[in-house]
Parts: sequence; C-alpha cells; structure tokens
Amino acid sequence: MAQAEEQSRLKEAREHISPWKKWGPYLSERQWGTVREDYSANGDAWDYFTHDQARSRAYRWGEDGLAGISDEHQILCFAIALWNGKDPILKERLFGLTNSEGNHGEDVKEYYFYLDSTPTHSYMKYLYKYPHTAYPYEDLIKTNRERGRGAPEYELLDTGIFNEDHYFDVFVEYAKADAENIEIKISVANRGPEAATLHVLPTLWFRNTWMWSDAGSKPKLNGTKEAGFGVISAHHTDPLFQESLADYALYCEGDVPLLFTENENNNQKLFGTNNASPYVKDAFHTFLVQGKNEAVNPVMEGTKAAPHYTLNVAAGKTEVVRLHLGRASAKQKVSPFEEFDDVFAARLKEADEFYDGITPAKVKADPDRAMVLRQAMAGMLWSKQYFYYDLNVWLREHQVEPTSPADLRDKVRNGEWFHMYNNDIISMPDKWEYPWYAAWDLAFHMLAFQVVDPDFAKEQLMLILRNDYQHPNGQVPAYEWNFGDTNPPVHAYATMQIYMSDKERNGGKGDLQFLTYAFSKLLVNFTWWLNRKDRSGNNLFEGGFLGLDNIGVFDRSAPLPGGGHLEQADGTAWMVFFSQQMLRIAVELALHYQVFEEYVSKFFEHTMWIAGAMDRMGKAQDTMWDEEDGFFYDVLRMPNGDAFRLKVRSMVGLLPLAAVAIFEDDIMSKLPNFARSAKLFMTRHPELAANLHMPGAQGLAGRRLLSTVNEAKLRRILTRMLDENEFFGPHGIRALSLHHREHPFEFDIAGQKYSVGYLPGDSDSGMFGGNSNWRGPVWMPVNFLLYTALLRLGAYYGDDFTIECPTGSGKLMTLFQVAKVLGERLIGTFVKDSSGRRPVYGSAEKFQTDPHWRDNVLFFEYFNGDTGAGVGASHQTGWTGCIARVIQANGAFDEADIAKPDAERRAIRLGQGQTAEQIDATVVAK
Repeated sequence: MAQAEEQSRLKEAREHISPWKKWGPYLSERQWGTVREDYSANGDAWDYFTHDQARSRAYRWGEDGLAGISDEHQILCFAIALWNGKDPILKERLFGLTNSEGNHGEDVKEYYFYLDSTPTHSYMKYLYKYPHTAYPYEDLIKTNRERGRGAPEYELLDTGIFNEDHYFDVFVEYAKADAENIEIKISVANRGPEAATLHVLPTLWFRNTWMWSDAGSKPKLNGTKEAGFGVISAHHTDPLFQESLADYALYCEGDVPLLFTENENNNQKLFGTNNASPYVKDAFHTFLVQGKNEAVNPVMEGTKAAPHYTLNVAAGKTEVVRLHLGRASAKQKVSPFEEFDDVFAARLKEADEFYDGITPAKVKADPDRAMVLRQAMAGMLWSKQYFYYDLNVWLREHQVEPTSPADLRDKVRNGEWFHMYNNDIISMPDKWEYPWYAAWDLAFHMLAFQVVDPDFAKEQLMLILRNDYQHPNGQVPAYEWNFGDTNPPVHAYATMQIYMSDKERNGGKGDLQFLTYAFSKLLVNFTWWLNRKDRSGNNLFEGGFLGLDNIGVFDRSAPLPGGGHLEQADGTAWMVFFSQQMLRIAVELALHYQVFEEYVSKFFEHTMWIAGAMDRMGKAQDTMWDEEDGFFYDVLRMPNGDAFRLKVRSMVGLLPLAAVAIFEDDIMSKLPNFARSAKLFMTRHPELAANLHMPGAQGLAGRRLLSTVNEAKLRRILTRMLDENEFFGPHGIRALSLHHREHPFEFDIAGQKYSVGYLPGDSDSGMFGGNSNWRGPVWMPVNFLLYTALLRLGAYYGDDFTIECPTGSGKLMTLFQVAKVLGERLIGTFVKDSSGRRPVYGSAEKFQTDPHWRDNVLFFEYFNGDTGAGVGASHQTGWTGCIARVIQANGAFDEADIAKPDAERRAIRLGQGQTAEQIDATVVAK
C-alpha cells in the first residue's frame, strides 16, 4: 500500500516494538503567563510571569521554544533561537500581548506556520518569519493599548517591518532515521534585496526538575569538538529519568563555537538576590546581544547549550545548518551526517505517500484543496504538547490543603481538584495560548485525528476520562483556567465516531475494550450532568458558559439579574445529543454483550424525557420552542414563577438539529428486550413523542430516525438556518442571525438594560473578558456538527425531503445536497477563489499576493461571518482542523452512496481513501 512505511511505524508504536512517538513537537511555543506558572496572590496569571521575564526565569511546570521538539516527558528539549543583530533580545520564544494589553484580548504577534507532519513525526516542517530589523515590541504593546475594542488589532504586518521583504524565512525540518535518531535541517532564506546576517542557536537543554519541592538530581550537558563537527552530550543522573531517557548527543556540523550555561534563574536580574551560579538561563542573550563573553561557561558544561552559527546570507539565497540528535550509544559512522540527505529524501517521499493514501481522488485533482487538508492536519499534529500539572503539589504550594475550609479553597483556582495529576502528551488547541487542554476542544480534535492516527485518537479520549483527570464526582475537567467550568458534552459523540471509523478500518472488528471503557466513564459523567445541571429535575438544563461566549444576553457563568436562572436551549440540546450518543454506544455494546441491552432502554428513555421537555405538548409560554418564530430559545425563570423566552436567534436554537440518531432497520429484531420496553414506555408516555421524530417510521434503505425535531419543525428551523439574511453566510453558519444587525434583541430586567446585536467578527462587549470576543462569526466545531447532522438526515429522508437552499432562491435540494453546499462554503474560507485570493486572509495583501506567504494557511479560532476572514487565535488548528474532514467527505461521498446499505460505513471507507468500486466489491457484497 502507498501508506505502508508510515503505517508500519504506527503499528510498531502501537505494539511497543519501537518508540516512534517518543520524540515529537511536544514543546510549547509559549509557557510564560500560564495558569500553572501563576503563584500570584490574586490569581493574575497573565501578568505574574511575563514574556520579558521568561528568558531569565526557570519554569516550574514546562518549557517553551521556537519550532521545538522534546521527548514524551519533556526531560530533554530542542528548539531554535535567533538574533538578527538588531533586536533588543534574543528570539527564543513567541511574543504576544496578554489579555490586558490587547484591545481584543491576548494575541500572538508572530508569523509562523506548521507546514507538514506525519503522525509519528517521522517528518515535520515548520516556518518562522523573522525580520532583518529590530522587532517592534514596544510599538505593538503601545499601539494596541491605545486602540479601543471597536478598532482592529494592530498586527505585526501593520508595523511595516516586512516592507520590501527585509526578512528571513527560517525553515526547520525534522526527519527520523529511526525512532531515537533525528536529522535536523535549518534552512535560512533571505527574502530581502541585500545581504543580511543571522545568528542561529539550535539549543538543547534539560527541563529544570532540580530546583523545586519535588526535585530530582541535576543532569549535565557537556561539549567536545571532533573533526568537522561539535558534540553536545546529554546525561541525566536521576535514576527515574535514566529509565525513560538514555544518554543523547547533538552533533553540530562545522567548526562552530559551543555555548553552555544553566537553565536556572537569573536571580540578580529578577529579584535582586544572588545567583546560584554565574551561568544563568539568559546567558546566550547576554553573550550575543550585550557582548559579554563571560556570560557563558568556558569549560563547556551546564544544563543548556547551543552551537553558535553566524550566517551571512546573500539576497535571495539560502544557507543551511545540519544537525543530528540521537542516542549517544548508537554507533557513529565516519560522519554523523553521511546519511542525512538520504534520510530526508526517504521520509519526505513517505510523507507524500501517506497523505496521498488518505486524500480522496476528487480532492487530489485540486492540489490547493489537498494542500489545505495536509496543512490542517500538520497544524493539529504540531500542536500535540507535553502537559505536566500535579494539582496536589500546586495547591499545596498555594497554601491550600484537601482539608482546608471551603472558603479558602474557593480563593485558589481549581481548589477542588486535588486528585488531578497530568503528565501526558495532549492534543492542544494552540501552541501559543500556552499549553492547555479543553475537554470539548479535544473531542473535536480527535474527529480529525482519527483520519491519520486512530490509536492516538482513542488514547486521548480515554485520557480525559481517566481517574487522574475526571473528578470523582463525574465531572470532566473543562480547561486549565477553571477545571470546574462546564464544557458541552461532546465526548460520547467523538467516542462513537472514532469507534465506527476504527471498526471499518479493521474490517468490521471494533475496539470493544475502548468502547466499553469510555461508556463506563461517560455514564458517570452523564449522571453528574443530571445531578448538577438540572436545577428543578424537569430535564431542562443550565450549564452556564458552555463555550458559547458572548452569544447570549447575560454572562451565563455568573448570577443572573433579579435572582433568576436560565434554562438553556443549548444546554438541553447538548444533553439530548449526549443521551443519543450514549444510546448509540449502548446499542453497539448490546449487539455483543446482552447485559448492555438495559442501557439501550435507559438512554432511549432519557432521550425522550429531555427532548420532550424542550417542546411540550400545547402552547406553553415557558417552553423553549416558540411556535410563532419556529425556533428554540433560552428561557429565563424568575423566583416568582414568571418565565420569559429570550428571543435571540443564535446558534443556541440550531443545536437541536444536531441531536440526530439513525439506526439500521434490523436493530429492533436484534434487541427484542429493548423493543418491548420501548413500546411499553411509549404507551405510557405518548405525550413525549408528540413533537419528536420517532424511529417507528422507516426512511431511505429502511433506516430509522430518532430526532429532537419532527419533519415540520425541521423545515421551519432550516428555513431560518439557510436564509442568507439570517444564518447562512457565504462561509458557513453564523453564530448569530444577521437579522440582529438591524434588529438588536433588547431586554430590561432588575433595572438593567441588555442588548444583543449582530457583529461579524470581534464583539464590542467586554462582558466575558478579552478572549470571549465574538457574537456573529462562523465557528467551525458547531458548523461541523450541523454538517454531519445534515448528512445523517439526508441518509434518512433521501429524495423525499427537499428544501429551498438558500431560502428564497427557488432552488430545491435534498438534505444531502444542502450538507455539500454548507461544506463548500466552509472549505471556501481556506482555498483560493476565482481571483486567487483566500478569504481567510481578509485584507492582508501580503498573504494574498506574495508567493512566499499566500500558500501558508492559518486556521483561526473563528471567522468573520460576512467575509470569512480569520478572527481570534490565528493558530487554533484544533477544532478548526475539522475542515480536513469536511474536505475529505465532500470530495469522497456522493449522493448515490446514501441509498446503499450501511451508508455511514461507506462514507468512512471513502474518507479513508478506498474507492466506491473497492467497497462495492468487498464490504457491501459481504
């Protein structure tokens, strides 16, 4: 098979034959300003540990660097450092604005791109753009501070520093000769009109594990010179680390100076106290920028080291630095670089073959789409990071004990999470926003990850459910800033999708051990939701934040005005969705183990109760469904019993469409006990089914559908969703209806006035803090849920259901066709349009027209609802990486396929690169 070499490496890693994943891009590109490094008295994580301090101050919980890699426990780290001779500091990590500095919250102010990676990181490629002139740190801070929330962000391109192409393109590539020997190539291209000099310091260092309360013994780096190259040898003296990390060496081509220091605080600079050693963390900065030779250790030993390359690069030319990082015990040939070029050529060829194997033929016919797919996956693979956080230690260091009074624990972040011990490689949303994981982000990541590495996808989903992550009460940790906040419950959905994909990949044999484990832990989490978020026990859920930021009238994580409480249409829809996915899992398990059949009945009934509560029979004024508008809204309940629908037309009212479960016709006959219990339940509670779509009626290919909305309600909601004057934007479904641009929703209560209006990009409201800054943009994760829901609905209704798309156009489409149109609008954000422009770049002409910029795709956190321009975190490849799945599906699955048996299985196999002819000849016939 075309994918054979990389697939073989994945198999060796899975079976613990060879540790192909031991080394990877696990080093963050920003560790400063993080929650874990915050030891302030007031919890001000943004400002306690600053970017300026980071070069001089040892981190407690992790490390950072540019284009870096580390071993899986981040004991030994490698990254590049750069100096153009004019910067006030040595460039060792990403710079950006903190939450208080940016006029739209925190934001990275660098240009860097994740261009390629295989799942075992056997080949990786990264690009960093570094100006020839002094980096404008002060200008970026000052100008952004002076701008109000209504003004755009002041970006690095706006400073003019890249004018006339006075910059270097610094490419960093890694190719593994084997699991523990890595070739490293740094290519410096001068894009400017005249020669320029760049100092390159490829840096090797140990994470500081010896300064803290749980300290280990101190490791050592030392240097030697050989004929034609220098060697930096790494040895750890702690037995714990010796077991997991053998001695390594960095071989540096050329007769190059080797610099050494310690990865320890410069206490004199930071705190005005004595240094433990004359050689401190910022020694390379002091040596280069300040010209102080005494800053580095002349005997060439320490815990941080780098060769010092001074490259004079002619205009338009490229200079290359070659290094080899590998096991020191490995037998060296005449030169550690004699196989260098051959290894790179082989790994790049294998990477091409791997992506060729997962790219449908129709996508391969459009190289631009294929490139976007590959870069989306590269961004996700590069964003795997090491995350170390021992809450028991951290909280004790903050003077909080498990036995401390509740009011004291409440004053310290995450004071109820003593059980947590995180020491793992985790898929992160972004390598800039400090290494952090969010449970629901991660679930979406895995929907894309399962295409390239199903083993990692399953491991990550199980990771969040482990006892050292999941709270003993059943809650899944939300995110580092507040583990006790509430994320939407999408874990069960991701679990089932990955199980199904993995099952098809393995010839119909599913990983039942994975599915059973996940179900057992999700069952506890489901119970937590029932007990904690259904205030009145009436199956109408709150949840608070739920990831929807500025979309609502109030701050939903704070007490509401007038003492009321909010019954959330999205919270309740998420719970129907959760219950349906648990039902799907229970059905799959019951087909193999009869004991799970009772759980099928349990979650069928839960689904009925919750869905029925959203839209009760009659014309009740306190239900979420509004018959006049044909839409779902949040309901505000007051202490005196009054209830109000908050008529904000937002994504909240579209989420019930995602609550779709489809079953093949033979399920009822295979589960007779469930069939009997379901019939009895519906006989006793006919009112619950009145407004739902029940599985009694068969659809296309005999399928059965359980949905929150019946056909009539589906049409009414879709009419709004597909209206270009409401939700259906040119680049996907907007989070807030365009209707509210001219007609803001206004609400008065408890002497306060509230207003919600449409904005296509950043919000003008500071209600939720600097980072929660959107009200109308296109948001990939929920678009992906709606996209897949439309595909499922199309697989049920087939040609019997058509609707205008867009609304008012007179063009009738099946739901499958509607899904494809939505998919094309999402894809159109990233690929070039007819004029050669990518909407994601907006008005940034450098990105639109320059050949060295225009094919480096950024995957933002969300996108302008009118133009598709990227907004928010520019490298949030996490859930935005789901675009890779959309490109696959739109390029692989045709409408003719949905009428055939096992449509979902066909879609999975097509997405994995199989042709329709191969499927028809094997799976369907079988």
